[in-house]
Amino acid sequence: MRDRPIHTTPDQADWTAWHPRELSTRLKGIARPWCVVGGWALDLWHGRQTREHDDLEFAVLRQDLGHFRCQLDGMDFFTACDGIVEALPADQEVPAEVFQIWCLDRTARRWRADMMIEPGSVEMWAYRRAPTIRRARAEMVTAAGDGVPYLNPAAILLFKAKHRRAKDEEDFARALPKLPIAERHWLKASLALLHPGHDWARAL
Repeated sequence: MRDRPIHTTPDQADWTAWHPRELSTRLKGIARPWCVVGGWALDLWHGRQTREHDDLEFAVLRQDLGHFRCQLDGMDFFTACDGIVEALPADQEVPAEVFQIWCLDRTARRWRADMMIEPGSVEMWAYRRAPTIRRARAEMVTAAGDGVPYLNPAAILLFKAKHRRAKDEEDFARALPKLPIAERHWLKASLALLHPGHDWARAL
């Protein structure tokens, strides 16, 4: 990667996110685990877009960050931590406390994707907020019909359970009727461990 000057950080609202297919095209040929997460992951599971999305989140392993930064040509990268977005020079490693990297289109000066850092391994997926919650990656990542990999919907809902924004509540209500029984049980057990008494657990 070439180290070049990074201009003033754009406003945090300056998003024109890629569609997951665009991201998949840009990552074609990279032989490291990654998957779409967040609201778009649920829509890939549904097989259709159910609502508008302000951003596009995808997850990679921390040890693979260099591969993805190289692959995403034309991007500048910024750490996002505790509400602060700061430039990440090409020769700088990502601090251990940072779990989000925003990808800025160098030409358009628009945010395109939010690269989330996960703590698992090639074989195992681990929940970032409580890494002792682990499952085989093969159980947790599925490819959509067009080949775009996405995270298991039960895991997406576990992330969403913490904040319960209006869109999270809508996503849960939309997903619940088609969530497989085994995934309901896993999500309910995970909620009991991390968020005792959560309303979603009763619904499950």
